[in-house]
Amino acid sequence: MRKSLENSIIDAVLAEDLPNAAHQLTQSSPLDVVSIMGRVGAHHAAVIFRLLAKDRAAEVFELLEPGIQGDIVRTLGGEDVVMLFAQLAPDDKAALLDELPAAVAKRLLESLPFSDQRVTNVILGYPTRSVGRWANPRVVALRPHLPVDEALQLVRQQASWAETIYTIAVVSDSRQLVGVVGLRDLLCAQDSRLVEDVMSPAQFAHVTERAEDVARRVVAQDWLALPVVDREERLVGIFTVDDAGQVLTEEEDEDSARAGASEPLPRPYLATSVVNIVRSRVVWLMVLAASALFTVHVLEMFETTLEQKVVLAAFIPLIIGTGGNTGTQAATTVTRALALGEVRPTDVLTVMFREVRVGFLLGAILGAAALLLATLAYDVSTGVVIGSTLMAICMLAATVGSAMPMIARTLRVDPAVFSTPFITTFCDATGLLLYFVIARAVFGL
Repeated sequence: MRKSLENSIIDAVLAEDLPNAAHQLTQSSPLDVVSIMGRVGAHHAAVIFRLLAKDRAAEVFELLEPGIQGDIVRTLGGEDVVMLFAQLAPDDKAALLDELPAAVAKRLLESLPFSDQRVTNVILGYPTRSVGRWANPRVVALRPHLPVDEALQLVRQQASWAETIYTIAVVSDSRQLVGVVGLRDLLCAQDSRLVEDVMSPAQFAHVTERAEDVARRVVAQDWLALPVVDREERLVGIFTVDDAGQVLTEEEDEDSARAGASEPLPRPYLATSVVNIVRSRVVWLMVLAASALFTVHVLEMFETTLEQKVVLAAFIPLIIGTGGNTGTQAATTVTRALALGEVRPTDVLTVMFREVRVGFLLGAILGAAALLLATLAYDVSTGVVIGSTLMAICMLAATVGSAMPMIARTLRVDPAVFSTPFITTFCDATGLLLYFVIARAVFGL
């Protein structure tokens, strides 16, 4: 029923039957409206947004991705934009400003009250991928010497304003984080006790830490929220489990896109223009095409060998495919281990030695099978060449594939960038080189 309503609204908008679309939108939840806007282009998304009632529009706007929010801002009048922008949380304001042209972003920022400008500017001052960009300054902070009954009264006063009240920061007079206390602990404590009697030691993140690392820590420890502090350990804001889930989703989308030699799309697929999709892919394709010239050069080097032993050409797809797949498997495994904190860049030699052994066993299994099949189909010499090459390329690809993500992390580059595209290209060239060197040695060419 829900999908039928969504399709009906989209059909009405595309047919410019706006009264019918507006009526059906009143029957849709805010999440349904967000889903619909993600399936149409920027122009029609703006039309749908204009059909919403004022209060409903503000609720939907807050749920939209920053990319679609930016499209909406470019089409709305000034007063409407200012109202919607003002209602966003500071971290969401910062995400939206990143999507807008500098002139528009400046105008929106200047429309805020001074206190909101200051908070948003602080968030914008942190590196793009840092947890500081995600820290929400709307956090309840208690003093350690406050009685529990007064603390609960303060929490009640700020509950509607705060990002969360389940994890409450305890700070000194200079706003340095000294501990955290859960709402359950406050509710269960006697009114006469002090906050410092029921608080726990503070777990926190520094504003400059990578948001992905902090998000994985929050999820792994089952924390509802984590205070974020500056260099002097003064409280800056709170990073919630909801934020952690969003960060990890975005990182997984980015890694998946880059593993496939593409850049992540800033908007849902159907809401992204064809030009932007092309732009997200063409640079990577040009880079890979240029790097593939090495493979062509290797083939040219051994052109004479191929002429003397034409059967070798039949196994080229097997050789380069096996090398690329083995390297990608190793890179994917190590990238995941890095993300989960199971290995560190300093473990690179240990990991490489482990993958050499994995590659040897994989190569032995595949090589033995290839030796048998190639011998039956052609001759023993051809079987030896194919089997030996598969063993060598599996060992090399697994070793290089495991090292690339760790080198990338050391260089502060996204490990996903070094996964499938570059490893596949590297293994194509080196695999062919090994193949023809072994073939020359076995056949005496």
